[in-house]
Amino acid sequence: MIGSGHGRRFSRLLTALTFLGVSACAAPIQNSRPAGAQSKPVPEQASSGTVVYLRQLIDSHQLTQLRTTFNGHYGATLFFQPDKLSYYVALFHDDAYWRVIQTDSERSAESIYSAFAQQSEKLAEVDIDALRLKAGNAYAEQMVAINEKRLKNLQQDAARQQQQAREVAAQQQQAQQQAAALSNDLRNTSSQLEAVKARIRELEAQQANPEVVLPSPPAPSANDTPPPAPSPSH
Repeated sequence: MIGSGHGRRFSRLLTALTFLGVSACAAPIQNSRPAGAQSKPVPEQASSGTVVYLRQLIDSHQLTQLRTTFNGHYGATLFFQPDKLSYYVALFHDDAYWRVIQTDSERSAESIYSAFAQQSEKLAEVDIDALRLKAGNAYAEQMVAINEKRLKNLQQDAARQQQQAREVAAQQQQAQQQAAALSNDLRNTSSQLEAVKARIRELEAQQANPEVVLPSPPAPSANDTPPPAPSPSH
């Protein structure tokens, strides 16, 4: 017959092995706290001895990592020490463990892990918000630079268009002035041409007339009065 002490130890071993089997096939980690679990306050600094001992256990490969939750730079990890059926729950920041709690109770370990995971989620809110704001600010600055470059290109295009418009306006004005001058020249030339044609027609008409037309004698002038006839001699 197995003694009561050996029976309790055997029952405890079966419970731990059953937990390991269930944990290996467990669903993805949920960050919600189990019903009725109480959140334990996290002190400002972890016990250096506990952290150092946990590091020694990790380096000597005596621990099995069961669960880990990451929230920004924070997170929680649940370790299991098979040879002693002990649990270590750690709250960490980046690569440094902040708080470590050791327990032999499966239920207590799960409760502490859930509390640490929720605390890491709350602690990471500021970092996550800052990360999003930083990304949003970087994106806004990028958009400002792109739009400023686009605005500069549009301003340069507008300046070139205005310069071209001024040059075209000046050319149009000069062309209009030249057209007005050419129009006056054309009218004068046309008048001269009509006068020349009229003279040509007149001369051609004279050449075609068979009648000889003598020029009219010039009219006598007062100076051309003949001298008086000489009186007869006696």
